[in-house]
Amino acid sequence: MTSTITPYEDGPLIVRGDFELRTPEGEPIDAARGTIALCRCGRSADKPFCDGTHKTFHFKAGTGREHPSPRPGGSDDA
Repeated sequence: MTSTITPYEDGPLIVRGDFELRTPEGEPIDAARGTIALCRCGRSADKPFCDGTHKTFHFKAGTGREHPSPRPGGSDDA
């Protein structure tokens, strides 16, 4: 599978390409298209998809990594 994931500043993660979306239990989630927006703010009524709610309370998130990548064997608190 080939896909790209782009974090939009103060908005969702945009996923494009060939991908599978699954629940934590491993069940498939029908994305219904080849480009989707995934919620980052946690307030969407249509999770895991973005519904634009982030705009109503001015969600802030950058587009780059503020922290270095986790090291192999280290803990990842994400």
